[in-house]
Amino acid sequence: MAKVPGPPSLNGLKRRIAEHRARKGSSSGGHFVRETFCLTRDEARVKAREWFDAFPKAAYWTEVESWRQLDGDRIEFTMRRLPSAD
Repeated sequence: MAKVPGPPSLNGLKRRIAEHRARKGSSSGGHFVRETFCLTRDEARVKAREWFDAFPKAAYWTEVESWRQLDGDRIEFTMRRLPSAD
């Protein structure tokens, strides 16, 4: 009986996404500004609130793009917004 392969590694996909983003750069309009943080749960809530207060969702499309819980009650998350409210 043949062994069924497991799921593919996500490292290659992550690398390709990073390369694509680096190639595109931020030269044309409409690109999002992203910033990734790794903070305790309470600090993460404060930081996200700062972003929503400084860049209101209605004008900047601000959102928590992704997040994951790490060991030690730490949260890694990426905030995303438009560069301007034009």
